[in-house]
Amino acid sequence: MRHKWAVQLYTLRNECTTNFPAVLRELKQMGWAGVQLAGYNGYDPKQLAAIMKETGLKAAGMHVGYDQIVQSLEQIVKDAEMFETKDIICPFVQPARRTEAGYREMKETLRNAARQLQGAGYRISYHNHAFEFDTMIDGQHALAYMLDPVPDNPILAEIDVYWIRKAGFDPLHFIDKYAHRMPIIHLKDMAKDESQAFAEIGTGVIDFRPILDWGEANGIEWYVVEQDECPRDPMDCVRNSFAQLERLIRK
Repeated sequence: MRHKWAVQLYTLRNECTTNFPAVLRELKQMGWAGVQLAGYNGYDPKQLAAIMKETGLKAAGMHVGYDQIVQSLEQIVKDAEMFETKDIICPFVQPARRTEAGYREMKETLRNAARQLQGAGYRISYHNHAFEFDTMIDGQHALAYMLDPVPDNPILAEIDVYWIRKAGFDPLHFIDKYAHRMPIIHLKDMAKDESQAFAEIGTGVIDFRPILDWGEANGIEWYVVEQDECPRDPMDCVRNSFAQLERLIRK
């Protein structure tokens, strides 16, 4: 399973801005198999791709803004090819688009992009937060509408278990409908106190062992750890999350 563990680099955005190559090398030394890209932090992507190849780090997909998908899909595919990943993930919805009309437009755009790229083997996924549960469309919340697991909907899921818990649902039960429609899952823990802050894996309220077991049975290709905000050195948080994952699989 270790060959499926990756870090979402948004967690280390400040460190990447300061010295992206050093971050990649340290993550590889730490034991991570991959990273999920979230922009290039001012660096030449060719340089980053070369360092990943040098270290053996794999790309566990790319987070790419919706507007970029609309305006620059051809360039995104070129970058994905360079990083040797087939996964392009829309990670966010701007507040102005969090309406029924906005989600309908997004779904149609992402569906068209996914269909356009299917022949070349690329996949489009959508990454959730909790705000999708605030809007109802056709009798269901916006996330269910976007990710409707029917054959004619090519948009795949990238479920973030923290945000599912934040919205009041059980993550393990929630992800079941996306079996074999979710190549990448986001692992993020929730602090045990009233703050419900982002926490390192294994230190909060989410039980990850059943989620890992489910993933192995249902098509997960990458387990991506993300921590949007860290109360201490983010690299130490990432290191502890790795140690906690190691502990979980030894159980």
